[in-house]
Amino acid sequence: MPRRMGFNICRVGSLLRPLFARGEAWQRARRYLRGLTSEVRRKNSWQLAEQLGDATPYGIQNLLGRASWSADALRDSLRSYACEALADSQAVLILDETGFLKKGTKSAGVARRYSGTAGRLETCQIGVFLAYASSQGCALIDRELYLPKAWIEDRPRCREAGIPENRGFSTKLELAQAMLARAIQAGVPFAWVTGDEVYGASTLRRFLEEHGKNYVLAVSRTLKLSRGFSQRTAERLADEIPASRWRTIDLGPGSKGDRRSRFARLEINHDLQPTRNRWLLVRESLEEDRARSYYVAGAPSRTRLRKLAEIAGSRWRVEQAFEEAKGEVGLDEYEVRSFEGWQRHVTLSLLAHAMLIVLPTRPASRTSPRKKRRIDSSEYPRVETLASELFEPRRAARLGVSSEPLALQPSALCPSVPPPLQTTKTTPGERSTTVVLDTFAFDRRCKRKDY
Repeated sequence: MPRRMGFNICRVGSLLRPLFARGEAWQRARRYLRGLTSEVRRKNSWQLAEQLGDATPYGIQNLLGRASWSADALRDSLRSYACEALADSQAVLILDETGFLKKGTKSAGVARRYSGTAGRLETCQIGVFLAYASSQGCALIDRELYLPKAWIEDRPRCREAGIPENRGFSTKLELAQAMLARAIQAGVPFAWVTGDEVYGASTLRRFLEEHGKNYVLAVSRTLKLSRGFSQRTAERLADEIPASRWRTIDLGPGSKGDRRSRFARLEINHDLQPTRNRWLLVRESLEEDRARSYYVAGAPSRTRLRKLAEIAGSRWRVEQAFEEAKGEVGLDEYEVRSFEGWQRHVTLSLLAHAMLIVLPTRPASRTSPRKKRRIDSSEYPRVETLASELFEPRRAARLGVSSEPLALQPSALCPSVPPPLQTTKTTPGERSTTVVLDTFAFDRRCKRKDY
């Protein structure tokens, strides 16, 4: 068993307790996380309730709606948990957004707009997210629901959706800066920030420079940049780069295959310290169309071109995280309409995803970062057993492990060898898999021939 396993199990097991005044809501949240990490086909309230043995979904609906607890407090605990386990002083914070398709008009912030998820105009909600990507893995650590100005100006509609009265309009850029400010204030260890064109505005770049953080942010080809005594667009400046300054760089595998492109950079005007610099970074495809992407980068003057290229190319990791969170822990399968309900479900889903990333379920691969942390559904019986162990307070009590934060006894929950595996035939094509850990057993049937 990997060395960090004991710490992570005990850390997650004590994560929720201080956030809930009532034990009933606390236990419901643990069971909800257990359901999110299960193999239920859809992670909606009815199917999760059935998986957890509840006759109705009212308990889940109460947890996400009426129960008294703070989703923002859980967000802060999630950030601490994920960043402590994946800590790397050279980590990258990645800003991105994803859509949540909706059919009605009552869900908070819903509007008809272009959705990258669907690739067309759709009625959807948009969430802005912050991911923490290090050599240890990539987890989503913060979230904000984007509320269009039309929503904020319609106060009766806001009240119906549970949007706080003091909630004003914020652009996606402002939401992103607020998440970065929280990460910096919390002491999250990182060195770089990257994001697409939405987040490449000068206000965010200046914010990062004031806090001494390096960045590589995508910008529009029409953005005007100062070089020398004149201003020219990023596209025009890129055309002036001599052919001798272009380099072909292989960034390794990504979510859509190998990433091999040509890169070049050009110094642009800045008022930074003498040891720092600001560049226009250009990425050119090796395909026939020679499509280009443009970035503004700010970093120490000694930073190599390859490093800037690697940071620019790291955005595939947040796309993979979205794919995993939606496909494995039901990030987009909620049945809530309120603003608070969205925050609660999404935050719990991010914690469930972080568990799957942080808790090693198999030996780390020596290949690419993508393969190292790729979630494999065949590992779920093991992951669910760990999750069940974490969220069963009676079991922890029998083992003599305190559920209070800091009162941790890793050895009690972390045997050095995996639990024995027992399998029994049921109906043809089905096998009941029972993972036994001491006196606790978790039974689940999965339609597969082999475990």
